[in-house]
Amino acid sequence: MNKPKASTDRVADRLGGGLDPRHQLTLVTRQRDEDEDVPQRPLEWGIICRLWSYAGVLRAKRNALVVLTILRAVQLPALTWIMSAAIAGPVAAGDTRLLWLMACGYALLALVTEGMFHFRMRYAQELGETVVHRLRVELFANVQRQPMAFFHRTKLGRVLGRVTSDVEALRSAIQDVFFVSIVQFGQMLVAAGLMLWLDPVLFLVVLGLAPVIWKLNLHFRDRISRQARAATESFSRVTATLVESVNGIRVTQGFVREGLNAGFFRSLLADHSKHNTNLARSSAILQPMLELNSQFFIAALLLLGGWRTFAGQMEAAEVIKFFFFAGLFFHPLTVIGNQYNQALVAMAGAERVFRLMDLKPDWTDAPEATELPRPQATAGEQVRGMRVEFDRVNFSYEPGRPVLRDVSFTAEPGQTIALVGHTGSGKSSIINLATKFYLPESGEVKLDGRDVRGLTGKSIHRQLGLVTQQNFLFGGTVLENLRFARPEATEEDVRAAARELDSLDVLEALPRGLHTEVGERGASLSLGQRQLVCFTRAFLADPRLVILDEATSSIDALTEARLQAALARLVHGRTSLVVAHRLSTIRRADLILVLDQGRVVERGTHDALVAAGGHYARLHEQFASGGGAHA
Repeated sequence: MNKPKASTDRVADRLGGGLDPRHQLTLVTRQRDEDEDVPQRPLEWGIICRLWSYAGVLRAKRNALVVLTILRAVQLPALTWIMSAAIAGPVAAGDTRLLWLMACGYALLALVTEGMFHFRMRYAQELGETVVHRLRVELFANVQRQPMAFFHRTKLGRVLGRVTSDVEALRSAIQDVFFVSIVQFGQMLVAAGLMLWLDPVLFLVVLGLAPVIWKLNLHFRDRISRQARAATESFSRVTATLVESVNGIRVTQGFVREGLNAGFFRSLLADHSKHNTNLARSSAILQPMLELNSQFFIAALLLLGGWRTFAGQMEAAEVIKFFFFAGLFFHPLTVIGNQYNQALVAMAGAERVFRLMDLKPDWTDAPEATELPRPQATAGEQVRGMRVEFDRVNFSYEPGRPVLRDVSFTAEPGQTIALVGHTGSGKSSIINLATKFYLPESGEVKLDGRDVRGLTGKSIHRQLGLVTQQNFLFGGTVLENLRFARPEATEEDVRAAARELDSLDVLEALPRGLHTEVGERGASLSLGQRQLVCFTRAFLADPRLVILDEATSSIDALTEARLQAALARLVHGRTSLVVAHRLSTIRRADLILVLDQGRVVERGTHDALVAAGGHYARLHEQFASGGGAHA
């Protein structure tokens, strides 16, 4: 299905009118989501059954709810029967005693009906909440199992939409649509049976409405289904863009793009409003047409019933009862039309929820994979580094576009390997393979002499200390972020680690020391402070392999000078892979790998590579002439 893509292109076209062509190219370059290729399936029994199975943990209440729902479908016609019988009987005959008895019976049945309705509503709410809770738990668990490739190609707004709005639509379907529809259909069946018993001839007129209703539903079903899916999908695009805009607000304001971004967002909202309006228009046609047909048939019943009464073929009391049941039969049609629309919206959400829930990771640990053992440090060692070996490794993120070509090197335990090269040369890809965030297409990546394919990812990550340029912090306090690496660590353990890295005084100088709230993504801390927290967190994990991915890029010169001793302490005895641009970091490396277009073009120490006058020497000269800070 190509419609969502086309609508996105139209949004970009409308916004691009009158703008510089370069700006237009920026706007229309958007990744398509696989959810936009969903085939049109209005309702699926398999999805309904799967949703129903999630209520199995409340089996007793679920079964009681079904019984209460069926009973309500009978109780409502029973109330109508008593009322119509009272009007046709004691009211018409002037029998006060019988009228009182029937009124008391009606009141008693109404009391029982509404009392049971309370439990039906209560159980439906509990059932819906249970299903929604289980769905969100399973969704989050499956998202957590996905490899890095999933998060690189999937927009955050898409994932948020599945867990929030799509699941919330299912709550409405479970709590209202399913059980309300049962009541309404049951009410129609009971009313139909009573009308057939009262007068089969008039009932045939009622049956004449069935084909008309079927044709109307058949005509509008596919249209409403498509529009419901389009509306939900367009809302996901709005959510994804909103998240992206908020996260990138510094860049937006820095390049004075607020007006352009606001225009693009307005166009997305307009696109979403268009789909919602189309859906509302279709619903506004279907429901009045159903109700109008009901009124026409009631008019036909009135004429036929009056004629049969005049002819002596029916009693007036029977006509009155029949009309009560005819109203009881036709009234649910509008309600069912409403519920049907909600069911289509919920079905569209259910398809996306289960697609994400059933998404298999691109790869998983092999069934025979074992844990990477942590060797005991020998006498005089605090920690023993990990041996990392790349043997003729080739790798690409997308087929046909290799980012690493025939890469081979060995990092002995305790060595520091620096990765140097232009942007896109493959430095971070080596990091991703060494940490088993990705798997190589060919060749072998070995840790302590064992192929990573035969090792469990968790056992590798437990022996890993990772510090990146993004220095991500979770909401909470500084202490909670530091203990993220080792939850069992005491506050004194954390202080000892910070003291050893010479960062304790900086952390204690915060407004509430280690108990300072860092804010969303660490917004209440400076870049340098966030970086110090990340270094301390990595040190607290006591890793055997340290990954520093441009870890000092956010540190000013004064802070970096203080960090050099801390970095030396962090990597001492540990194997470290360092992606860095600062000469001060690269000079200390035991081995420097120079990458260009995915290949290792040079290797050696800093002095040897500078003396060789090759690629590294040119990089060194270029950045040294710019101030000597970076390489």
